[in-house]
Amino acid sequence: MNLRRCIVVCVAAAGVAPAWGDGFALDRVYHPYVEPMEREIEWRVHGYPSDAGAGERSAVHRIGYGQAFGERWFGELYVTQESQGGAAPEAGGWEAEVRHQLTEQGEYWADWGVIIELEREHGDVWEASSSVLVEKEHGQWSSVLNVTLGAERGDRVDSELETRVAVQTRCRLSPLFEPALELHAAEDTLAIGPVVLGQLRLGKRRTLHWEAGVYAGLDDKTPDRAFRAGIEFGF
Repeated sequence: MNLRRCIVVCVAAAGVAPAWGDGFALDRVYHPYVEPMEREIEWRVHGYPSDAGAGERSAVHRIGYGQAFGERWFGELYVTQESQGGAAPEAGGWEAEVRHQLTEQGEYWADWGVIIELEREHGDVWEASSSVLVEKEHGQWSSVLNVTLGAERGDRVDSELETRVAVQTRCRLSPLFEPALELHAAEDTLAIGPVVLGQLRLGKRRTLHWEAGVYAGLDDKTPDRAFRAGIEFGF
């Protein structure tokens, strides 16, 4: 899947969904692979400048622990913290996810996986979602597509469906430096931007993975600028 096709799929999916959820959708792009016996500690954040005042940001932080179960299953549990503008951070949310690698890497024209997530946000808002993960390698390049369908309900939101699509195309120059381009689409999000990924091996089964990106909004609903970053320690 080349970048042009990924962009077409992403924009088309954003335009034909029957119902949408609220809010700004920007998070990591998931790969379909599971490393057997892996355990990890992860921190990640995404956010954007706030309307509350100059220099202030709104951001969501996640800290999680995950581990593999068998050769194709991986589970992770996060606690979340959200800050809006200059307000103090609000804790109390959590998120659980289970990822399943459907195919062996390289067995078919693309590699496939699925992920199921359950999240409780601050204010007693619940969201359940399921995503299809597709990755295609072509030489030094790799393209990933995440297509998500979810349902949200709670006291502060209307019960509704959510559809999100994320695309990443990256060049594997070296384990320490992999430049990429990402596109994210949802009802209130259409953003594109460069991302840098890397991984450092610290010893037997110990790795440090990082990624960071900045994004530009492509429509009036999306913030003009946004960012995300993350660090994973695998052992």
